Amino acid sequence: MSTTDPLDALVNLRDLGGQPTGDGVATQAGVVYRSDAPHAGDRDPVDLSPWPPKVVVDLRDSVETGDEEHPLAAVATVHSVPLLEEARNGDVELDEAAHELTALYQSIVQGAPKKLVEVFRIVLDADGPVLIHCAAGKDRTGVVSAMLLSAVGVRRDAIVADYVRTDRNMLRVLQRLDAVPALPPGVDEEMVRELLSTPTEAIESVLNTFAEHEGGARGWLRAHGASNEELDRWQTKFTD
Repeated sequence: MSTTDPLDALVNLRDLGGQPTGDGVATQAGVVYRSDAPHAGDRDPVDLSPWPPKVVVDLRDSVETGDEEHPLAAVATVHSVPLLEEARNGDVELDEAAHELTALYQSIVQGAPKKLVEVFRIVLDADGPVLIHCAAGKDRTGVVSAMLLSAVGVRRDAIVADYVRTDRNMLRVLQRLDAVPALPPGVDEEMVRELLSTPTEAIESVLNTFAEHEGGARGWLRAHGASNEELDRWQTKFTD
């Protein structure tokens, strides 16, 4: 790709800083970034600092990553945490009438809680910004982002709004994944976005699962092995 190609950089990248909590404070910038999958030769983002991240959490399955070295391995410590591989083997109860993505997200929350706690601890212990990504930066990354935000008391509406932001980026994400051809005459980006929109009910189902525990996501993480000391450290790191 040339340096003027709009697809030669991450297209679904954002900082999870600045999200409002119920206590009136905001999450800290430069702690956690979320994005689509990096490519070799990507330009550094022009509107995000600091960059590069110190740590990367790659949520993709091994079949997606193959034997190739991660594009950021030379500048960051890369952790592979394949959420779906674990979720497929988990004990999951799904509503057959649920939206397809709701079922997928519930399979992650119910079937891979140890992996989610593993991600939480990687982010907690990182000495510098952490980039979390899957392929599109929408589903697996959306569940992890909701967990991290909810665990410090970010308002539900803000978490849903962050999730929905991916809508506007999906066309370029798919183009970077070589999943869509050039748009034919008469088809514009808005039409594509409508077809690929992120249903709020899917991420709300994750938040509902957290809400079933005393303390919300903190309680959910505690129920799956996180300690009060770890949860307090995360609160301090992400909001103070």
